[in-house]
This record gives sequence, C-alpha cells and structure tokens, in this order.
Amino acid sequence: MKHLLLITILAHAIAFSQTGMPKFYFAYRAITPVNLDGNLNDAAWQKAAWTDTFVDIEGDKNPLPRFLTRAKMVWDDNYFYIAAELQEPHVWGTITKRDSVIYYDNDFEVFIDPNGDNHQYYELEMNALNTVWDLFLPKPYRDGGKAMDGWDIIGLKTAVQVQGTPNNPADRDSGWTVEIAMPWDVLSEFAHKPCPPQNGDQWRINFSRVEWKHEIVGGIYRRVPKTREDNWVWSPQGVVDMHRPERWGYVQFSTEPSGSARFKPDSTWRLRELLYRVYYAQKSFFDKNKRWAGSLKELELVSLVTEIPNCSVTVAPEADGYTATAEMLIPGSNSIKVNIRQDSLIW
Repeated sequence: MKHLLLITILAHAIAFSQTGMPKFYFAYRAITPVNLDGNLNDAAWQKAAWTDTFVDIEGDKNPLPRFLTRAKMVWDDNYFYIAAELQEPHVWGTITKRDSVIYYDNDFEVFIDPNGDNHQYYELEMNALNTVWDLFLPKPYRDGGKAMDGWDIIGLKTAVQVQGTPNNPADRDSGWTVEIAMPWDVLSEFAHKPCPPQNGDQWRINFSRVEWKHEIVGGIYRRVPKTREDNWVWSPQGVVDMHRPERWGYVQFSTEPSGSARFKPDSTWRLRELLYRVYYAQKSFFDKNKRWAGSLKELELVSLVTEIPNCSVTVAPEADGYTATAEMLIPGSNSIKVNIRQDSLIW
C-alpha cells in the first residue's frame, strides 16, 4: 500500500507537468433574460459561445470521447448561468433523491473555485432526471478534505430537456441539455471575490461528464458490472481526479459586447506551476520520511530556480508543515510572489 501511494503521488506530479495551461472562456453578461426550461434557444444562449468540446479527463493520452459534450456560460446581476449539451443515444437515469451520489448515473458536473486558492470550492452534479447533488469542499480530498453534503445552493434553479425518451430502450435518443442558474448570493459565501463579478474578474471552473457503459436487462438500463466509468471534461486534469482545482479552467467575466473581450493571462501561472511541483515532491518525500523537507535540495528540485529568469523558490518549515514561496522580480516593476503550503492552499 505504501508503494502504491508513492506511485500515485508521482503519477499525479508527472501528469501535472504534462497537461499544460488550462482552458479559458469568456462569460459575457446575458443580453436578455434566461428562461430555465432546459432548452437552449434563448437569445442569451444564442449569443454565447460553446466551450471547447470535452476530452478525456487524463488528456491526449486517451482516445476522444464517444459522444460530444460542451457547455456555455452567461451571467446577470442575480445568477451565474450554465448550459450544457450532452449527446447520448440512450438517455437513462435511476436516482431521484436530492444529494444522492449522482455519478452512479450518467451525469453532468460543475466545479467552482472563485479565487483559485484550491480551498473552499463548490460542486454540483445532476442527472438526466434533473436530480441534483450540491456540496461544498473546504479543501480537496487529497489534502484531507471532507465533502459537506448538507450545504445547499439556496435558490438554485436547474432544468433538463431530453431529446428523446428517457429510460426507454426501445428507441434511440439524441441526447439531453441542461440549464443551471446559481444565485450570486450563495456563491458569495466563500468566493472571497465580488459577486456578481466585476468586468475582467477570473474564476477557476471546470465541468465533467460521467458516462457509464450500460446493458439492458428486463427492459431496464443498468451499468455494466465491474466496468469503470468514462470521465470527460472541459479542462483536462491529467489524472482521474476532478478534485485538483489547479487544473480547472479560467472563466473571465465580461460586461463588454459579446466577442470583444481579451483574455488576461494569469501573471502568477508559471510560479504556481513551480510550487505545485514542490507540493507533489513534498507529498512523496513525506511518504518516505514521515516529515516534510526543509529545502529544495532535500526534494532534489534545486534546478527549479533556473527555470524562470529572476525567480527564487524557497521552502520554510513550520510547526505543522511548510510554506513554499516562489518570487519573480520584474525589472522596473514590483515582484510577484506566490505561496503554497502542505494542504495545497495557494495564495
């Protein structure tokens, strides 16, 4: 078990270095009200662009998904709206009780970390029967986080339209579409940023689709036993784990006319990359030595300081862990400094 944990940690570190820059998307203000009925024919949606088509959660090393999935986002003073299209020849679902483990059915999932610090983020899952599971994570599972199922998005609105007949094996469907409206009042609870956002604000967001291979027994759909699900996502994670907020996409909110905004690159991104490598190396080091490393030398990462010009990376031991800091000096300007600690909180 110890060696398996070490292999997993190393695999996560390698996957992080291979995934590249996350996806980005412009979420514009809705030009007209959004009618939550599951149809995506409102003028607000017609003006909104689709995200890139979803890919396998591990990225390019796996085949493209069998069915198309994509999403859209708009917003107004009261809600953050999300729409999605899921092509599916056999739409089915079994779960009807709210806050059940929805991914036991085929589902659509939303993950939101407003300030991008890896902690205090939101998750929403829903199936084709419009059953939802909303939850709050104080920190990722990998860092000892536990899901708070009792947390609810008060005022949440969701709708589903099936292009076909759900739970009917006798016909062939086209898929299903979803609409979601999340109130800013609720998202503001742990956003640590303005809600609704200001023009140009960026949040870290990702979407996932869980798709099971199925069989039909007695006229009823069911998952094929002992078969893993497929995980298709907007911004690839590198590993089969959606709870890696550092890999989620960037959504930039805009009040400008649709199509006119320009993406603002994250000036801290390269420093964050270095610190996540320290973070995963520290996990491996702790597994071997039952303590945290006190320097880059112990982690065999001394070369990090040469990867970005005018950059320094340090590790400072603390009573309950460590803080690693990456700082880049910008000639003629202020320096940029980013920190991370043992539970992946980054600031």
